[in-house]
Amino acid sequence: MIEIDARGLSCPIPVVRTRQAMKDDPKSELSVLVDEMTQVENITRLGRSNGYQVQVQQADDAYKLILKPI
Repeated sequence: MIEIDARGLSCPIPVVRTRQAMKDDPKSELSVLVDEMTQVENITRLGRSNGYQVQVQQADDAYKLILKPI
């Protein structure tokens, strides 16, 4: 699993890093940590449009997105 910690980063950086990880290893699961709902929405949209199942978990002050290739 590839882990991306994008907490504290402004858009579009979390999306860019997630897209790059998808491109580098399209068969791996991704775990992405972000701290804003806009980032959750953008990464969810990116994942689904690229054939990933997306799960969102809310932790204390962050969101964890699990992206699994379908």
